[in-house]
Amino acid sequence: MSQTAIAATRTPRTGRDLPVAIVVGVAMLLAVVASLFIRKEAFGIVAVLCVCAGLWELAQAFTRRNIHLPLLPLLVGAVGILVSAYTAGPEALFVAFMLTVGGVVVWRVLDGRGQPALRDATAGAFAAAYLPFLGGFVMLLLAEPDGARRVMLFILLCVASDVGGYTVGVLLGRHPLAPSVSPKKTWEGLAGSVVLACVVGVVGVQVAFDGEPLVGVFLGLATVVTATLGDLSESLLKRDLELKDMGRLVPGHGGLLDRLDSLVLTAPVVYVILTVLQPA
Repeated sequence: MSQTAIAATRTPRTGRDLPVAIVVGVAMLLAVVASLFIRKEAFGIVAVLCVCAGLWELAQAFTRRNIHLPLLPLLVGAVGILVSAYTAGPEALFVAFMLTVGGVVVWRVLDGRGQPALRDATAGAFAAAYLPFLGGFVMLLLAEPDGARRVMLFILLCVASDVGGYTVGVLLGRHPLAPSVSPKKTWEGLAGSVVLACVVGVVGVQVAFDGEPLVGVFLGLATVVTATLGDLSESLLKRDLELKDMGRLVPGHGGLLDRLDSLVLTAPVVYVILTVLQPA
C-alpha cells in the first residue's frame, strides 16, 4: 500500500489523524478523571494549567492580526479568577474577573496609548471573559460538596456531544449545518450529539445524584446547544485569523483551545441547571 493510501486510511474527512486523536483524547480524559478523584485541588491545578495554556495559544493566534494580548496580567488574573471561584463562590468570580480586566487595561495603557492600546486592551478583556471567567464556572461546580461528580458529569456531557456528532457526522452526514462557518458539521451529526448527550445526561444524573431523568435530558439538550455554538464560534475566530487550528499542543486535535471551545461555553449553563434543578 502506498504512503498516500496509508495516510488516507488514517485521516478521515474531518482532516484528523484518527488513531492519534483517539489515543490522546482517551489519555486526556483519564488524566482528568484521575485528578478529580485523587483530590479536587489536583483537578483545580489541571484547570489552571489548561486555561493558562489556552490564553498562550490565543495570544499567539492574535499576533496574526497584529493584536498583542497583555499576557502577564492575563495569566495572573486567570489564576486569581479560578482560585477565587473555587474558594469564595460566584461573587468572588465576578470581582476577580473585573479586577483582571482593569489590570489588563492599565497594563496596556502604561505600555503606550492610542488605537493599538485600545485594540489590545479590548482583545485582553475578551480573552479574560472567554477563558478564565467562563472556566471559573467549572471551579464553582468543583467547589460543591459533590463537586467531583458534578464536574465529571459536565465533562462526559461535552465528550458525548462531541463523539456523537463526530461519529454520526462521519458515517451519515449529508446536510451541512453551517457550511460557511464549519463545512464538516452536519444536521445528522447534530442529531447524533443530541441522542448521545441526552443518554449520558439521563444515566449520569441518576447514577451521580439519583436525580430525575428529565433533568438529564435537559442537561443533554443544553449541552449540545452550547457546545455546538462554542465550536462554531471558535471556527469563526479561526476563519478570521486564517488558521486551521489554534495551536499544536494536543497531537491529533490541534491546539488546546480546539478542545476547550465547547467546554467553556457549556460550563455556565451546566452550573446553572444543576444549581437550580439538582442542588447539592
